[in-house]
Amino acid sequence: MSVGVLALGLNHTSAPISIRECVSMPLDLLKPSLAALRSTFNGAIHEAAILSTCNRTELYCAAEKQVIECLPDWLATHKCMDPNALHPYIYKYYQDDAVRHIFRVASGLDSAILGESQILGQMKNAVRIAGEVGYLGTLLHQLFQRTFSVAKEVRSQTTIGANSVSIASMAVRLAKRVFGDLSEAQVLFIGAGEMVELCATYFIGQNPKNLLIANRTLSRAETLANRISAKSMELSSLTDKLSEFDIVISCTASSLPILGLGMVERAIRKRKHRPMIMFDLAMPRDIEPEVGYLDDIYLYSLDDLGYLIKTNTNARYAAINEAENIIENRVQGFMHWLKSREVVPTIIDLLDSMNDVRFTELDRAKRLLTNGKSPEIVLETLAHNLMQKYLHGPLSMLNNTQDREKKLLMEWIPRLFPGREMRR
Repeated sequence: MSVGVLALGLNHTSAPISIRECVSMPLDLLKPSLAALRSTFNGAIHEAAILSTCNRTELYCAAEKQVIECLPDWLATHKCMDPNALHPYIYKYYQDDAVRHIFRVASGLDSAILGESQILGQMKNAVRIAGEVGYLGTLLHQLFQRTFSVAKEVRSQTTIGANSVSIASMAVRLAKRVFGDLSEAQVLFIGAGEMVELCATYFIGQNPKNLLIANRTLSRAETLANRISAKSMELSSLTDKLSEFDIVISCTASSLPILGLGMVERAIRKRKHRPMIMFDLAMPRDIEPEVGYLDDIYLYSLDDLGYLIKTNTNARYAAINEAENIIENRVQGFMHWLKSREVVPTIIDLLDSMNDVRFTELDRAKRLLTNGKSPEIVLETLAHNLMQKYLHGPLSMLNNTQDREKKLLMEWIPRLFPGREMRR
C-alpha cells in the first residue's frame, strides 16, 4: 500500500483545557514519545513528528492510511488515559486534508489568536526534534519545507497577522480593568521561560511598583530578572509571599499545579480580601481550577484569554479568504509532488531491468570481439539484440491482447516510442 500524510490530534476548538493538559508534551518529552511511537508501530509509520503547544497536541506521520485508526489509542495509552475519554476530541486527516491542516496551523489560521506567529517557531522545534531522532525522511522533510514557505507567504501577502492581540497584551488589559493604573501593582511571574519573558516585557511597559520572577531553579530566575531589571526568588518562598502580589502570571513546565486552593485561600485572608488577578498560561495548568471560584480572585486560563482575544480580532478575518486561497494552491502543488513519487519505484524497476539487458548484451559483445569477430558484426549483433529484448514486451502484448486493450495499447505506443509516425 502507498504511504501518505496523516495528521491527528486535538486543539482548543475540539477539546477543553482539562483534556488538552492530559496529552500535552513539553519539549523534553518529544524525543521519548517519538521513540515510543516508533517502537509501537515498528515500521508501519515511516516518518513522524509531534507538535505540542498550549493549544494543541498533534501527530504528523508518513504512513499507510489504516495506521491513523490506531493512533488515538496509542496517544491515550502513552499518556495513561482511557481511550474512550480521548476519542470524542480527536480529529484525523489524511493526504490533502492533512496537508491543508498543517499549512493552516503553521499560518496561524487554526490558532486561538488568529494570525499569531509563535506556532511557526513551535512547529520548527517539532521538526528539528524529529530530525534529531532520525524520524524525518524525504516526505515529511519536503512537507515541512513547503509548510514554512506557505506560512511566510501568507504572512507577507495578507494582513492576517496585522494588529495582533496577544496573550500578553490581553493580560495587561484585564489587569488594568481590575486595578486601573498599574503603577502601584505588585506583579509576580512564576517560571522563567519564553512566555514569561514575553509577558514580563508587556507589564514592564506599565511601570509596576514591583516585578518579581519566581522559579524552581533560582539561577534561571536571576538570569531573566537581570535581563529585564526585575527581582527574583526561589519558588519555595511562594507560600509565605503570595499574599504580597496583586497580579500573578504562571507558566511553568510542571506536571502538577504550583498554586493550590489552600495556598491561595490563605493569601487572600492575609490580603484582607483585596482582589488578586491570576493568569494561568501553563499546559498542564499551574493553578488549580477551583481557585477561580474564590471571592476576590480573578482567574483566567488560556481558553479564557483565547475567547477574549477572539472577540478583538474581527478586523483580521477579512484576510482569511486570501490566506485560504494561497494555502489551497500550495496544497495542490504538494499533492502533485506526492503523486509523482508514486511512479518512482516503477521507474527504478524499469531502469534496473533495462540495465540488466544492457550489461548482458555488452558482455556478449565483448566476448565476440575477444573471439575475433569484426567490430561491424559485433555492433550489428548488439543493436539487434537490444532492439529485440526492448521490444519483446510491447510486441507480445500487441499480439496477445484483444479489442479495447489492444486499441489502448496502439494509442500509447506512439507516445512511448516517439520520433516516427506509426502505421495504422
